[in-house]
Amino acid sequence: MSAPLNPTAEWFRCLAEPAREFGSTPLEIRQGRLPPGLRGTLYRNGPARLGRGKTLADHWFDGDGAVLAVAFGDDAASAAYRYVQTEGYLAEAEAGQLLYGNFGMTAPGPVWNQWRRPAKNTANTSVLALPDRLLALWEGGQPHALDLASLATQGLDDLDGTLPSGGPYSAHPKPDPISGDIFNFGISITGPNAGLRLYRSDRHGRIVAQAEHRLHGIPMIHDFVLAGRWLVFLMAPVRARFVPLLLGITSFGDALRWHPELGTQVLVFDRDSLALAARSEVEAGYQWHFGNGAVTTGGLVTLDYARYKDFASNQHLREIASGHTHTPTRASLWRMVLEPTSGRILEHVEVCDRSLEFPMVTPGRVGQPWERTFFAIHRRGTDTTTERYDAIGCFDHVREHLLEADLGDARYPSEPVLAPDTGSDRHWLLTLVYDAAADRGDIWVFDAARLDEGPVCVLGLPQPIPLGFHGCWNGA
Repeated sequence: MSAPLNPTAEWFRCLAEPAREFGSTPLEIRQGRLPPGLRGTLYRNGPARLGRGKTLADHWFDGDGAVLAVAFGDDAASAAYRYVQTEGYLAEAEAGQLLYGNFGMTAPGPVWNQWRRPAKNTANTSVLALPDRLLALWEGGQPHALDLASLATQGLDDLDGTLPSGGPYSAHPKPDPISGDIFNFGISITGPNAGLRLYRSDRHGRIVAQAEHRLHGIPMIHDFVLAGRWLVFLMAPVRARFVPLLLGITSFGDALRWHPELGTQVLVFDRDSLALAARSEVEAGYQWHFGNGAVTTGGLVTLDYARYKDFASNQHLREIASGHTHTPTRASLWRMVLEPTSGRILEHVEVCDRSLEFPMVTPGRVGQPWERTFFAIHRRGTDTTTERYDAIGCFDHVREHLLEADLGDARYPSEPVLAPDTGSDRHWLLTLVYDAAADRGDIWVFDAARLDEGPVCVLGLPQPIPLGFHGCWNGA
């Protein structure tokens, strides 16, 4: 059970109570005007309920997922917000208490509850918009399918029968903007050495090729990067203890241990054959998220990511569930350059030393050369241990310059999502903001090239939306 709640954490107000659903609702324009070329739907996912009854979730990752949809069109916007009706969510709603274990907690009660109740699929991490449905993703198992408009849950989705039973299917698929192929992975735990499953799907989500590679131990891999014809993974030196997991006496998160002596393994796969092309190693570090990757001059691969010096961020993320974060941790933006056929690392350097997370590029540049990486960032002077990210940043790799959007005091943005304009080459940056001073939720829209000029439009949501994880844009 989590530590006592900390009422002094302003950002925690939107997490302290379970979020309430609402159906399609017109949104008030609180500032500015909607760009006429912004047409489509923003989807966002995240934990919206961190407990039931008197029992709290032990980790931020353990909350039930709820999806926000914000639809833009005809000079107006509307939003809907729905919990993903997973089997575990429905069972716990009926029982009025937590029944299942998850990433950071074991099932309540005796140890045999862990054996007879598998970890709850919370469907709370990300979303993937397909032509006919929205997938709510949770990397420990199968995705859930939702209706694109109403967000009604349609059930577990096996990608037209092509996903092995039970998944797993990661929360960070990479749609290729040129071919339309979708690349993803999953970690399969069937013994002391896990398997890395690679998937290549068509634009409808149907898996057309897959392969499995055995790994050393059971790592924690959350994301990867598409770089032209290559898929690159950084396998940080985090390993789970298999026997405690097998016996059900610990959660997956509690079984993880930091082993810096192993270094971070660099794995490069061919995107067509899904075969391992190269393996190498760099100094120990951890990453949750990549920004982007691409093949650059001379056939080299360049990628950027938010790098932590160790795995203390997992404890910090656990503490978010209580509203009291006291474990110091911060990531900064790093660049890596490597030879994809040999794995030889030519460059591995920090390019922006500010505390940041959720790096992102425009959808059309995924896997392709890019100039700007966007992210959530801490303002200068913000306590990075006790406060959440409170600004939006953009690092220009060509000019080596950081541009910031200061949202003001006690305003907390989500991961930025980029949306292309329908009538020009401009891009709009969308972020869900929790305004703690007013205890309200907003959608802020920026011109992505002019963040420092402030939002071009602010939309008011019917209620605050809990701080969450990832989203996507689905153009009209």
